[in-house]
Amino acid sequence: MDLGMFDGIARRVVSIWFHRFASDRFLRQYPLSGPFALTIKHSNTNRLYCLNAEATRQGLHQGMTHSDARAFCPDLQTAAADIYRDQQFLLILRRWATRYCPWVGLEGRDGLVLDISGSSHLFGGETGMLNAIRNGLMRIGLSAQIGLADTRGAAWALAHYGEGQAATGDMLPALQHLPVAALRLDEKTTTALIRLGLRKIGDLATTPRAPLARRFGANVLMRLDQALGHQAEEITPLTASPHYGVRMTLPEPIGLISDVMAGTERLLTQLCAKLKTHEMGARVFVITLRRVDLDQQEVELRLARALRDPQRILPLFEKGLAEIDAGFGIEQLRLEATQTEALPTQQMSHVATDGDDRLEDLITRIGTRIGLENIQRFLPADSHIPERSFIVAPAAYSATASGWTCKTPRPLCLFPPEPIPGSGPYPPNHFRWRRVSLTTGHTIGPERITPEWWLEDDNWRSGMRDYWRVETTQGRRLWLFYTPQNPGWFVQGEFA
Repeated sequence: MDLGMFDGIARRVVSIWFHRFASDRFLRQYPLSGPFALTIKHSNTNRLYCLNAEATRQGLHQGMTHSDARAFCPDLQTAAADIYRDQQFLLILRRWATRYCPWVGLEGRDGLVLDISGSSHLFGGETGMLNAIRNGLMRIGLSAQIGLADTRGAAWALAHYGEGQAATGDMLPALQHLPVAALRLDEKTTTALIRLGLRKIGDLATTPRAPLARRFGANVLMRLDQALGHQAEEITPLTASPHYGVRMTLPEPIGLISDVMAGTERLLTQLCAKLKTHEMGARVFVITLRRVDLDQQEVELRLARALRDPQRILPLFEKGLAEIDAGFGIEQLRLEATQTEALPTQQMSHVATDGDDRLEDLITRIGTRIGLENIQRFLPADSHIPERSFIVAPAAYSATASGWTCKTPRPLCLFPPEPIPGSGPYPPNHFRWRRVSLTTGHTIGPERITPEWWLEDDNWRSGMRDYWRVETTQGRRLWLFYTPQNPGWFVQGEFA
């Protein structure tokens, strides 16, 4: 983008700084009165991260330890900061700001930058637009400082250090009285400039450039030139993420399941084509059916894996759609993919994978009845302890594993150790287990397993175990172990 002109119109930039962004966001959701601050853990110490106006008036400041702040202000109320939610809210504000101009970008973690070239006349001029922005932010409970100038650097400086508007043309008169920190310099560079007596931007602008470049490098001069308009600095607007949703308004209400499925098929074809364009797949679909009486019903479909094949997805909707109440008729269908995942295009192979697809479709069908989380599979774990050699994971959110390797067989049925009578390091010839008298026929062992000392496990406090495979004359094939350090015999599993 050209720095000076935009289709014959002088470039104008607005910088919005939310100086209490995190605390304002929190207080919008949880209104509180009195001094309040958000805290963040830094170097094992809770420090103040963002304060409201009342806490600032009490003499508290950002970076102060929580204990010192409570000593200065006993009435201080605090909560933990949530950086992720702050950024999500800032993205929402960026989208809101596009009502004023199409070119809106982020300015750090707590600001927005707008290129309003050619759009201010829609609000009665620049002053009218700034008033509209301020009033809009006040209505949603956000405090902000706004700067307007010809360059992004000058607008940022005015928003942070001297809220106001700079006239079109030379930026130096509007910036010369501001501190050098307004040039977006780091703290170390700012301190060094102040020690040299260069406290204001005007002082820096009248200083010979060659000595500054040799001492501080090119960054200081670059920031100065960007603020004054001698070097271009673009505004990169964020592209809105694609919305995976389609809708259909019907000329006449429908009520038959066959008609609803036909409409769903048409919507699925459109939505899956959009997913394929962006190489995405959907894990969760939601179809909303609006009746003529304005009542709405939703049917959610959760898939065992991300898909974008309408022919596979459509039959999975049949059970949920069959249970809807059409009332006097359905006049609108809206289908949306509410949870998506990357699903890049893959090279086709001559090896058939229909078996895996059928298994995933079966998991989806059963999951719609009992919940996908309740369909689980066993996965191998890296441990020689029998009860830790596997994990249980939802089948829909895990892949099959082939790492089931063990030099000695393990029983399919594993249960907590059950004591049996016996003495000595060899399996007893006769013993009673679960009220059944058994006689030892054939034994294989021992296999010694020692506890994992780096993990706490109360079940292994008895020390090492010597495992034996015991075949009884009654036909039971059991897995017994003996504890030498605390003599005793136990049954822990049974072979099929």
